[in-house]
Amino acid sequence: MMPLRLTVIALTLAAGLACGKKESLSEAPALPQVKVRLAPTSGEDGALWVAASLQSTRSATISTRMAAQVRRVLAQEGQRVQAGALLLSLSDDDLQGQLKAAETGLAAAEAYLRRVQNLQALKASTPAELEQATAQAEQARGGVVALKAQIAYTQIRAPFSGTVQARRVNEGDFVGPGMPLLEFVSEGALELVASVSEEEAKALKVGQKVRFEVEGRSGEGQVTALSPGGDAVSHRGTLRARVLSPSGLRVGSFGRIQVPGLKLQGLSIPRSALVQRGELSGVFVAREGKAELRWLSLGEAAGDRLPVKAGLKAGEAVIDAPGDLKDGQPVEVRP
Repeated sequence: MMPLRLTVIALTLAAGLACGKKESLSEAPALPQVKVRLAPTSGEDGALWVAASLQSTRSATISTRMAAQVRRVLAQEGQRVQAGALLLSLSDDDLQGQLKAAETGLAAAEAYLRRVQNLQALKASTPAELEQATAQAEQARGGVVALKAQIAYTQIRAPFSGTVQARRVNEGDFVGPGMPLLEFVSEGALELVASVSEEEAKALKVGQKVRFEVEGRSGEGQVTALSPGGDAVSHRGTLRARVLSPSGLRVGSFGRIQVPGLKLQGLSIPRSALVQRGELSGVFVAREGKAELRWLSLGEAAGDRLPVKAGLKAGEAVIDAPGDLKDGQPVEVRP
């Protein structure tokens, strides 16, 4: 009888758990409806764009040629300064002491040289003594000049008018020769730098004018450098285009450059619509009022567009910038 009672209790518990599970499933809150916008599934006017970053054509990594302690930092990130403005000063106490000693030695050498010159005028010294005194004075003078030059290196000044992009040290830090102290850029001349494939590079040439877009603003640039297939792994090169009207643009901004003469072939999606789950790539499609996760087979990226080999049909509503959207979540498409 004991085994039978245990079986009955086990069945009762199992039935209770099953009922509880059904109740919890039925009480699970539904996913909220979200508003989404659709992404274009083909390039703008069929044009091909490549991603680019806005950089300064004139930049400098400021360092020092001596070992010293940072005394004062006078420039901060984002600060605009004129050429020659003091940015940072290093401790120079030991150099100042050496300079005083060298100046004292120079004064003594020059005084000795004057005495020898006076004696030489009276025929009371030899030419060799005059030559030796002159050499000693010149040597002492060179030592003073060298120390003054070293002291000047403790005053780090702006090499040209521009903006402090980054500060690498703080007051009190000990720095050594060649150590980066400040990143400095000039905002007067800007260029767009992009990575291009061999096919994209064939449609471009140095001196050619290209269209670009940065932070919602469009403009025109001129190709200044082109190195197709420079990377042995990706077989992609570097494109540099000088911005013809840089007013209002900021260094570090991201944009895109249109490759003239080339068009996207077949169906493609923007990178902003892509969903990554490990090694899988896909998009969310708005279908019957819900978001449907669709895994895709993609081709090689063409600028900021991704060619679709399989998994998507022309005309399907691809959701742009899905964020944390869930599969099956109700959606409302914004116009």
